[in-house]
Amino acid sequence: MTARAVVLWRHGRTAYNAEGRMQGQIDIPLDDVGRWQAAQGAQHIAQRHRPATIVASDLGRAFATASALADLTGAALHVDARLRERSFGAWEGCTLAEIRERWPEDYALWRGREEPLRTGAETRTEVADRVSAAVREHAEALGDDETIVAVSHGAAITLGIAGLLGLDASWRGMGGLHNAHWSLLRPSGRHPGTWYLESHNLGPAVAVDDWNSGLPGEALPSSTADAWRA
Repeated sequence: MTARAVVLWRHGRTAYNAEGRMQGQIDIPLDDVGRWQAAQGAQHIAQRHRPATIVASDLGRAFATASALADLTGAALHVDARLRERSFGAWEGCTLAEIRERWPEDYALWRGREEPLRTGAETRTEVADRVSAAVREHAEALGDDETIVAVSHGAAITLGIAGLLGLDASWRGMGGLHNAHWSLLRPSGRHPGTWYLESHNLGPAVAVDDWNSGLPGEALPSSTADAWRA
């Protein structure tokens, strides 16, 4: 038995997001725009899904985002540390310019799609394995008519999707998620225990620049492009 759909939802904006700093596992809270994004995203997800359960990373920005949906839908909210963001070691809290200046050789390797060795940093494979394992475990506890929403982080979600699709973690054929945007996966009918990606980087229909700047207190129009249900 497994859920009929998995929604992977990235947390709303934080001050580090706005400043272009690498967050990793530093526990940065949502800012005002991030709380507004979470509320708007929750409304759009709730219109399309009835989550049987919501599972969030243990980092505050993800839990606060998940709470917006739990409060709206009444679904049970659980915490799973396996959904937390990838650890980037000493790079956490730095901008790209600071990383380039302080670790030029490692930065060049990273931008060249290799993995420099950094103290305290996780590999792509480690993150893909832990995130996909968590999603599978929670999904398998649900019925085939139920949906799970897992609230996590940008790198963790893209790597987790690669793991769920059975792809090598070095695969980089997928763009990242905007804050408070989500992806939808469904189980493959042909191969039990496998998944396929139906939609990626979904969110309210609004220009990215407007979404990132935020209009707290104002509602945004619903999207027709992502008018699917699970």
